[in-house]
Amino acid sequence: MTQPPDPQAPKRRPRIGYARYALLTVPARRTAQLWRLALGVLLVFAIMFGMTQGIMTMLGTVLPAETFDRMTRALAIGDTPAGLLGMLVSMGAMGLAAFTVVEIVHDRRPASLVGPWPLARRQFWDVLFALVALNAVLMILPPWGLFEGTVPGLSLGHWLALLPLTLIALFIQTGSEELLFRGYLQSQLAARFKHPAVWLIVPSLVFGLGHYAPEIYGGNAWLVVIWAVIYGIASADLTARAGTLGPAVAMHLVNNFLAMGLVSMQGDMSGLALRLLPFGPEAQGEVLSLLPIDLASILVSWLAARIAIRA
Repeated sequence: MTQPPDPQAPKRRPRIGYARYALLTVPARRTAQLWRLALGVLLVFAIMFGMTQGIMTMLGTVLPAETFDRMTRALAIGDTPAGLLGMLVSMGAMGLAAFTVVEIVHDRRPASLVGPWPLARRQFWDVLFALVALNAVLMILPPWGLFEGTVPGLSLGHWLALLPLTLIALFIQTGSEELLFRGYLQSQLAARFKHPAVWLIVPSLVFGLGHYAPEIYGGNAWLVVIWAVIYGIASADLTARAGTLGPAVAMHLVNNFLAMGLVSMQGDMSGLALRLLPFGPEAQGEVLSLLPIDLASILVSWLAARIAIRA
């Protein structure tokens, strides 16, 4: 005879895990064949290349040669406000390509890459506020000294005037990367393979390899790749727990704002920073010393984001 439940017994909290991830994977299951994914990835990069090359070709025909050369250099290095803004906005081609491919190759609505919009929007703001508050506290508490040892970047007035454009450009860049790596690649793999290791690690490896830049980071190039892979896994896990891209975009936005919009290394991608570190990405020892701090920041941000969405 079955005993009735003891009303005094402690209630076990239900384990959320990755249950919410069905919000992103169910729309992908009908067309989860690997050949579609392989074709889709190829088309994404073809569309990105075609869009950027088309725009650059058009600009090359209407701008004087000297102006065009200065512009291409600024876009490649990002050490001026206009150059870095252009570089970030150009990443929007990645998001547009992901939207296009998911509809053409997988017969899915582009919005299905994001998840239910009301939930994604709420989770985005919850995580954004949590991470802004967290980093504000870390900045004012010892022993961090965020600006200690830095040199001026943009003047405060110039930085504030550009801040809305900086945030918009960073949102385009981070949102586009999340659409491709977490919204498209990860969800399609998760619809095909049950084991989380596949769809947590594979997109993160691709994401990490996209950060391989020995011409910028020198001997630290592979360490930067490893850092990016770890970040990708944290973002992938957060997406699976949330069931939308909202938290991953918020975490990516805050991370990149701190690294590009607030305090940046000198040289590449420093054009929008308020303060500059006294070295550039080619300084191997100094960059290496920053990586443990960045890894700790990823862990703390990931935990704070999970708390914010109660996952």
